[in-house]
This record gives sequence, structure tokens and C-alpha cells, in this order.
Amino acid sequence: MPIESRGRKPWLPPRWFIRVAWSAHRGLYRATNGRVGLWRPRAGGWGALRLSTTGRRTGRTRSVILGYLEDDAHLVTLAMNGWGAGTPAWWLNLRADPEATVITRDGRQRVIARVATGDERARLWERWRRIDKNLDAYAALRPSETPVVVLEPLTPGPDRTTLPGPPPSA
Repeated sequence: MPIESRGRKPWLPPRWFIRVAWSAHRGLYRATNGRVGLWRPRAGGWGALRLSTTGRRTGRTRSVILGYLEDDAHLVTLAMNGWGAGTPAWWLNLRADPEATVITRDGRQRVIARVATGDERARLWERWRRIDKNLDAYAALRPSETPVVVLEPLTPGPDRTTLPGPPPSA
């Protein structure tokens, strides 16, 4: 249904509140040594993963917690910056160096990032739209199209815990 026919403008909390919520989530993840803060996508919902990229200017590891969907073996997220106008730093980092590491409830995995285009983008956007009925209205708040980011595994097979790191908690 078009946004205009719903008669509602999307509402976002103030930017400072969004940033505090992100910080609190990261703090909870760190304080619990990764036991709290990540979850698998549920039916009709999204999950949370931790993405670690290489900083495009510093070369240092940068991490962020993002919402994601599973699309076969791929993980899919939106480069939306909390629906703010700017491009998320993690997406700029991935554009400079598309190899990254993700941690999900299933474990740690090396991935390579790419932007979804054409029919694939439309299909994945529709999957996100089924989860968030206001997705198009929120995306309209941004001055440019929101990239749909596909994270493809670098190592084949179902074993996602082959890299060193803390074991996932159940």
C-alpha cells in the first residue's frame, strides 16, 4: 500500500536516542562476552549479527551489530544508518575492502560483501518489507537509495565455527 494512502508519516526517535541505544546494545554484548545481543532471525522477523570490517582509513578492525535476514547461505542486511541521511561507516569500509567477519548465534564466519541489484535487490527488499510494513516510508527519509548488502560466505559448507574465537552460546 502506498505511503500516502496510509496517512501516516514514519516516526523516528531523536538521533541522540538512536546512538545511545546502539551504544547500550554494544555495551551489553561486550559486558556479557557475546552471550547477549545476537539472535537468529525468527519467523517474520530479523536477527542480529556482529560485523567486523577493516577501517578504510585506519586499517584497524571496526565492529558493529546489525539486523539481518538469511537468504540460503547468504546473510542480508540494509546499509541504512538508523534511517539517517549518512552512509554507515561499516558500509564505506566494506566498499573499500569487501572481506569481513561476521559472528552470529551459529558462530564466526568470513564473508565477502556485495550490493544486491536488479531482481535480487527487489526480492530481498520485499522480504524486508514483509517484516517491516513501514520500510518504504523509512527509506524515503534517506536522500539516496538504501543499499541491500549481501554477505556471502568465503568458506563453503555448514561448519560456520572454523575460525578462532569465542564459541557461540546456546
